[in-house]
Amino acid sequence: MTTTITHYEIVKNALAHLGDKWQNPPHYSILAAHAGMDAHHFHKVFTRWVGLSPKRYTDTLIQHSAHQDLQQGASLEEVSFTHGLSAPSRLHDLCIRHVALSPGEIKARAKGIEFVWGTSQTPFGHALSLSSLRGLSAYAFFDAGQEDSAFNDLHARFPHANYQRDDTQSQAVSDIIFSGGILPLALYGTPFQLQVWKALLEVKPAQISTYSAIATHISRPKAVRAVGAAIGANPISWVIPCHRILSADRRLTGYHWGIDRKRTMLSFEHARAFASSDI
Repeated sequence: MTTTITHYEIVKNALAHLGDKWQNPPHYSILAAHAGMDAHHFHKVFTRWVGLSPKRYTDTLIQHSAHQDLQQGASLEEVSFTHGLSAPSRLHDLCIRHVALSPGEIKARAKGIEFVWGTSQTPFGHALSLSSLRGLSAYAFFDAGQEDSAFNDLHARFPHANYQRDDTQSQAVSDIIFSGGILPLALYGTPFQLQVWKALLEVKPAQISTYSAIATHISRPKAVRAVGAAIGANPISWVIPCHRILSADRRLTGYHWGIDRKRTMLSFEHARAFASSDI
């Protein structure tokens, strides 16, 4: 019988292959053959571990690349053609599906959404994740003995969702995150919060920014206080790197998951960057 560890290795290899071939992705039956599995079983295993099907996972890679091209000034028509999309409306569908949920879903505070939650081990201690077929919606760190508090914190954000526990899947989420893999994000928030969170994604590892710089980046230079509140409400630690934001005088300021953890994260990123440099 295929073990859970083997399943993880199969999915890890499939993710790497799709990452290389996303512009011309193979049908999942071909990936299944490489893994020595029948197509149905592979599709089931992949979807359980990643949280969405191979096809929808490839869509996230297309969306990410398209978003970068749009940021660089390409037109919708150019991006649609380059990425093999049938029409600009198809690109819009991808962006909505994998970057943000509909206004109605946001207002309903995840009512009816089936979340899989669980805990895992990470380089920064324990983590608790909330995922659905739409993607990762929350990722929080906590210290030993604080699991209930961490869960209650996230549950309060999504009080009308349904919850099912699976620590194995949660560990898989953490393994993907800390191995540099790609996870789709299903973000619940106001349009302003989503704008701020997307700006945080552009702050690279080993770099830092400030609340005022983020406010200026989103063309709201006078909204520093509101930007700070949106950063404080970020539900996905590490992946959306709010730990890279400092005060105007470069001091470490409030971090929802602890100042000591924020300091450790920044030291970790700078050490890795130094080790990989040619200096």
